[in-house]
Amino acid sequence: MTGTTRTTDSLTPRQRRALFRAWHRGRREVDLLLGPFADARIDSLTSEEMDQFEALMDVGDDELYAWLSGSAPVAPDYDNGLYCALVRFLETGAKRDG
Repeated sequence: MTGTTRTTDSLTPRQRRALFRAWHRGRREVDLLLGPFADARIDSLTSEEMDQFEALMDVGDDELYAWLSGSAPVAPDYDNGLYCALVRFLETGAKRDG
């Protein structure tokens, strides 16, 4: 997979930017962790969750990959509902995290 597989027609500009950023980070491994989550969830995130997702995407690739792979603990400022939903999504391979 090389990027998003969903249409962006129904997304807001903010959601489109976040979806693009999730798939175009710089480190492919992180793209493949964040991208599918964004594809599945971007249109259902609350404003607060969007804030958390955008903040998470501001974290450097190496640090974020270490958190998501379990080789380093997540920084307390990022250990929030969105991060937990992302981890659950990755652990279950879910298309949707309900």
